[in-house]
Amino acid sequence: MDVAIFIGSDSDYEVIKGALEILKKFQVTFGLEVTSAHRSPKRTLKLINEAEKEGARVMIAVAGKAAHLAGFVASHTILPVIGVPVESASLSGLDALLSTVQMPRGVPVATMGLGKSGAVNAALLAVQILGLKETPLAEKMKKYRRDMASQVESKSKKIQENL
Repeated sequence: MDVAIFIGSDSDYEVIKGALEILKKFQVTFGLEVTSAHRSPKRTLKLINEAEKEGARVMIAVAGKAAHLAGFVASHTILPVIGVPVESASLSGLDALLSTVQMPRGVPVATMGLGKSGAVNAALLAVQILGLKETPLAEKMKKYRRDMASQVESKSKKIQENL
């Protein structure tokens, strides 16, 4: 497994689905577990340790509200941890964003934007991190970026033709 993904609730699965598609597209192996920093801390610690033993090189933590999952994970590993805050009805995700991004000195979490876009970006950042040592993966990322740029140009051309 290259990437260990922890989601704080089964409802977070909808948020992470796009990220899973990205990891599959890049042929990056991953594991996905539902676990909670608050409701199942012993399970979470066990999963972190298991992921390290299975060779995970990056961890992604997805959580809403108090969103301590990414910080909990980061405090128990030296692997890069990417946090994805999830929107909630009460504070529109601001609580999760602040909980994820405001880590104390010495325990970093790379924090993405809220929700589905943040999750996709977390997967892309994980691919970039893995690509530092894997040239074929880095080449796939370069192609992905070229394809994105090409799509923008195509869309612009289509709009220009309709003017």
